[in-house]
Amino acid sequence: MPHPRRRRLLAAAALAPMTSLAPSSRASSSPTGQRLVVAAFPMVDQIIKGALPAWQKTQGGIEVEVISRQYDDHHTAMTTALSSSSSGSLLPDVMALETMYMGRFSLGAGLQNLSQPPYQAEALRERFVPFAFEQARNREGAVVALPTDIGPGSLFYRADLLQRAGLEIKDLCESWESYVQAGVQLKARTGAYLFAHARYLKDIVLFASTPAGQSIYFDAQGRPSITSAHFQRAFQLAQQSRQLGLDAIVDTWRNDWSEHLRRGRLATELSGAWMAGQMAHSVAPGTKGLWRVAQLPGQSFAGWGGTYYSIPRRSDPAKKALAWSLIQYLTLNRDLQLQGFKSQDAFPALLSAHEDPFFDEPVEFLGGQRARQLWREAARRIPARPLHRQNKFAEEVVNGELDNVLIYGKPIPQALADAQALLVHRATR
Repeated sequence: MPHPRRRRLLAAAALAPMTSLAPSSRASSSPTGQRLVVAAFPMVDQIIKGALPAWQKTQGGIEVEVISRQYDDHHTAMTTALSSSSSGSLLPDVMALETMYMGRFSLGAGLQNLSQPPYQAEALRERFVPFAFEQARNREGAVVALPTDIGPGSLFYRADLLQRAGLEIKDLCESWESYVQAGVQLKARTGAYLFAHARYLKDIVLFASTPAGQSIYFDAQGRPSITSAHFQRAFQLAQQSRQLGLDAIVDTWRNDWSEHLRRGRLATELSGAWMAGQMAHSVAPGTKGLWRVAQLPGQSFAGWGGTYYSIPRRSDPAKKALAWSLIQYLTLNRDLQLQGFKSQDAFPALLSAHEDPFFDEPVEFLGGQRARQLWREAARRIPARPLHRQNKFAEEVVNGELDNVLIYGKPIPQALADAQALLVHRATR
């Protein structure tokens, strides 16, 4: 799955130089004497804080503390708390989790089974984007979290650069191979790179070509599956794009990447719907009106990140009903979901929110294109693919071998075989 780099890097910027462990919201003392602790990360914490006053009124003014940490620090702290052999005193009552970490958390035993009474989360399935809800299941099929936002993927492209190159968007979107071939003409006629880094092309080709119901790096039995035809194809496309000089070899969210976007040195960006807001408000506001979006090449559909809310299994049993009430409010409130979309680019996982007229409004940064309609279609067509607790490690191994291919010329079959061997070794330890 494409990595949620946006959240990690923007989270770091948002919190510095603040202490990452300080509570970010605390109500006055609760008349009931009860107090909920919610653990989150930047941007998500702002949505929670904005929602609390109305929810607290329905609960008699219960006290809620929101503890916000930087993206990686948050997930590390939650991993430590869930795995601790001590009592659940270190655990929050509600825990926000990013998609990239859902596999690690959901396939362990640390999260509350929400399919069972009194939660009955299965009854809510039809209210959410299908793939997001299904990714919240553990290995037994039980729901252990509810989705709140997703990142429908699309191809952002510079309409002015395509015009200068004598290309139309269909030339890029017919297939991943045509996308790369169109990049040759783009580079020759405009000097712009097709995209930031070959690694990102590998990521999305892998995700787009993995069959529904199957994990990217592991088969149905949980065994590493790195030497398949779609891994070969993803590596070959990445290698070809590097050999043709189509990638700028810059990492997303770094300064040189931003400069490339501002100066028209990147013709396309493969990303989630939230990228439009990021470019408009901070990354490249001077390019307003030059960008458009299309569905991913080859009619592929993929997601870039997303957020879930869960309840730790060993958290205080006396507060679980309140925790569940808050999670339902955060995920099922249509107005709140729309507010999060408008203020934080958090595309709603709640299907009813998609029917709001806001989705039909033109997006000024994208030249007046009604892009939210495209993202809405993508959201509903993204296949459900199960997560695996070793996905993050597997991604690191595969990326290391791709570097060996791109930088040192290692043969692709050997690189994939070595990645497979390392993952098999890790799985059998």
